[in-house]
Amino acid sequence: MARTQGESGPARAADRLAPLLRPVRAGNGFEEALEQILQVVRLGLVPAGGRLPAERELAERLGISRVTLREVLKVLQDQGLVEARRGRYGGTFVLPRPQAAGAGGEDELRRRIAEVDIEDVLRFREVLEVGAAGLCAQHGLTPDRADRLREALAATQDAPLADYRRRDTLLHLTLAELSGSATLTAQYAAVRATVNDLLDCIPLLVRNLEHSQRQHTALVEAVLDGDADGAREMMREHCAGTAALLRGFLA
Repeated sequence: MARTQGESGPARAADRLAPLLRPVRAGNGFEEALEQILQVVRLGLVPAGGRLPAERELAERLGISRVTLREVLKVLQDQGLVEARRGRYGGTFVLPRPQAAGAGGEDELRRRIAEVDIEDVLRFREVLEVGAAGLCAQHGLTPDRADRLREALAATQDAPLADYRRRDTLLHLTLAELSGSATLTAQYAAVRATVNDLLDCIPLLVRNLEHSQRQHTALVEAVLDGDADGAREMMREHCAGTAALLRGFLA
């Protein structure tokens, strides 16, 4: 009887998770997988002490490799949300949410996002960023302006982790400015300040930054090649990755 209960428990848990765990899009597999599993944990669909589905099942449900899944689970371990246990009854188990430790961080997070409509901010940011990328590619850049964009990209590639977000911001602001619209640049500067406040509430993830850098490089190449559709699509994908992380940690 005990064995039957042990086998049916994970099955029932899998049924509860079915609406949230779905195949991710190819462009942002790590970020979207992290968002979905964070939602599962934060919503309490797997209670403290409960076990997440096996790696093979999770990877199949999310449509990602087990290597990528392990990187996602490592982030959750680093954040104190889950722990890995070995042995016959091992797996990835959800940890209790801390009550006292880190309360100041929770209070600061709530203070920052209490009056922010996160979805509105993310959608407005995407509209501005996608528009700026398309304008730059469509109208072309002078040699001097193209050099400015290349230099801003190079600065992000050489950035130490502690300075990455500032240089990332400067790259995006440069692209907005090069669009030729002063109004768009001003609006983007304002929305980016809000986005950075939200980003400061979540950890810097090396895997995400490496992925972002590949997207930055492809984006700049599309702009310099005059590929407006490609630039818009890459920027849309890039914004979606950031949005997935923010929803996962803050929603």
